[in-house]
Amino acid sequence: MPRDDFDVEKEGQVEIIGWLYQYYNEEPHDQVVNINGGPVKTDDIPAATQLFTTDWVVRYMVDNSLGKKYLEHYPDSPVKGKLKYLLPGDITPDQSDFDITRIQVMDNAMGSGHILAYAFDVLMTMYEDQGYAKREAANSIIQNNLFGLEIDRRAFQLSYFSLMMKLRRYDRQALNRSVMPNIHVFIAAPAVTEEFLHSLKASSEVIDEIQDIAAHFMDAKTLGSIIELPANYDYAGMRNALEPVATAQKISLFGNQQTAQQLLEIIATAETMTQRYDVVVTNPPYLNKMNSTLKKYVKKHYKDYSADLFSVFIWHNINMTKVNGYAGYMTPFVWMFIKSYEKLRTALLSNVKIDSLIQLEYSAFEEATVPINTFVLKNTKNDETGTYLRLSDFKGGMMIQAEKVQEAIADPGVKYLYRTNQTNFGKIPGSPIAYWSSMNLIHDFEVGTPMSEIVDPRQGLATADNDRFLRQWFEVAYQTIKFDAHSITESVESKRKWFPYNKGGAFRKWYGNYDYVVNWEHDGREIRNFKDEKGKVRSRPQNTDYYFREAITWSDIGSGELSVRYRSAGTIPGNKGSGVYSQHSEALITVLAVMNSKVGQYIIQIINPTITRNVGDIARAPILNIRNIDFEQLVKFNIEIAKRDWDSSEISWNFITNRIVSAIAEHNPLTIWLILLFTCLIRITSSPPSQTMAT
Repeated sequence: MPRDDFDVEKEGQVEIIGWLYQYYNEEPHDQVVNINGGPVKTDDIPAATQLFTTDWVVRYMVDNSLGKKYLEHYPDSPVKGKLKYLLPGDITPDQSDFDITRIQVMDNAMGSGHILAYAFDVLMTMYEDQGYAKREAANSIIQNNLFGLEIDRRAFQLSYFSLMMKLRRYDRQALNRSVMPNIHVFIAAPAVTEEFLHSLKASSEVIDEIQDIAAHFMDAKTLGSIIELPANYDYAGMRNALEPVATAQKISLFGNQQTAQQLLEIIATAETMTQRYDVVVTNPPYLNKMNSTLKKYVKKHYKDYSADLFSVFIWHNINMTKVNGYAGYMTPFVWMFIKSYEKLRTALLSNVKIDSLIQLEYSAFEEATVPINTFVLKNTKNDETGTYLRLSDFKGGMMIQAEKVQEAIADPGVKYLYRTNQTNFGKIPGSPIAYWSSMNLIHDFEVGTPMSEIVDPRQGLATADNDRFLRQWFEVAYQTIKFDAHSITESVESKRKWFPYNKGGAFRKWYGNYDYVVNWEHDGREIRNFKDEKGKVRSRPQNTDYYFREAITWSDIGSGELSVRYRSAGTIPGNKGSGVYSQHSEALITVLAVMNSKVGQYIIQIINPTITRNVGDIARAPILNIRNIDFEQLVKFNIEIAKRDWDSSEISWNFITNRIVSAIAEHNPLTIWLILLFTCLIRITSSPPSQTMAT
């Protein structure tokens, strides 16, 4: 490891702590997030969700939240020059009273403390700007400004260590005094027995609150920061009731002393959770394989934002900030586009401002197999313009991404920096955060006809076990395949077992990927009755009325350009080879033309630039009145060319002869005899002497 990573003067000490802890957890992390595994258990949640936040991303989040908050009061402060990752953008002046000791910063998934440690440094520059001595400033920052929460005790200890070392740098006597950072680790509430309650000298109201807060923290190790708490607890009253028991000289046989101490820890944590903060910055956990306890709680308290744990944190944290406060995040960028997060997008766009956002290159963050963005929300409703950086085209990892951010800060005229009003996003169906969209294209969404009004987008058959129910067509007896069924009734009457199945497949435009067949014998009896161990049907033979109809289809997973194809009648659609249908062939031709055009590709990138393109994405694409005989003929011509190309391959069930051989035979039959003679000569000269005479 580079020596600079350990150099305090170069801020390497926090970086190295974070990386060491992440790689310490690497093996258990890989085990519990196995893609084929089930829900993550409570004890495994820390290993599954802790990812160290790259240093420049931490700086971006803190500079554009805490730093910007300060500059609203002191726009000409030299502090601005020290905020290396402050993006270009408007700063709204704030004329209210300002007290640096009252600015509170929270990281409620703090891990090893990287964000809080950098916030300490930024706050130190602010204190110095306000005229404080460094020793006084450091103690004030620890006691007044920084707050943190964590479910993993080991990570909590590292955060504690990092912050105390920050303090120790400026106050060498800090460890000799009872200075404690305002950070907490979640613990599960102990059993609150009747005997314990009788030992408390408190009113019935306080007793009820102690029982209530214990109930809320029963699953604290699982739920952590997203626990919803009443805002009106009498914390002082509960402390007054518990402290005499916790500090009693006489040891209770019933463990009352330990119970009281644990409840005091919980109260301190709860009080921190129920405050509102000027700045909330975190890299929240990414988790969609929730165990039953977590899933049930999220569905109950965060139903509209429950697609993933990180989306719960997005909504929870912006509500944890004060009015005009800032919340910074690093999360997967799927929340910006896909259907599962539409309610989250709608809520954010209606209630808060996306102050700035950086969309990273798809695989830039090597520590997680998810596409990442980092962004800052402001808890205010206004029509101000936000700043967006689109780094999708810059390959090479996080350091290259950091360089491009610096270039944009130095030169706001770069082509990948966008300034747009978020009200534009609502003009696009599904409200994707498509900040790079031109006004002309946004207008097309407003005046165009959604694809869903021209054709019917539908998902197809999910077998639940492709290895069991699917085959490539040449793996089964040819006479058992029904290639030309046009309806469910016809498929049943045919008494065949195998039917063409549209699985999606590789990139191919206009026509092709006729390679799979599915067991649909007796109207899919075996698939329809396919059940799990508990007797629940696993397969989903949905939209059966659309089976065997002609369609326009595409593969729903692909890292590059979308490829759309014509699918002739006679096929069962798959869930990965969904399609759009119409009674009118010209409507299908129109869709095929638009979606295979450059404009269609651009539209899909706006609606959903992830690797998954589902029927809902295609349904939202706008269609203008482009009916034209010439383009219809061109599309049909393209289909015919692609069909000939597909059928020239041996994997096509319509294959007759190789096209090259066919062309040779057509123009010069003598050439074929020469090729055969040449082949025989090669065989003779390459054979052993014992075989030459026989040849």
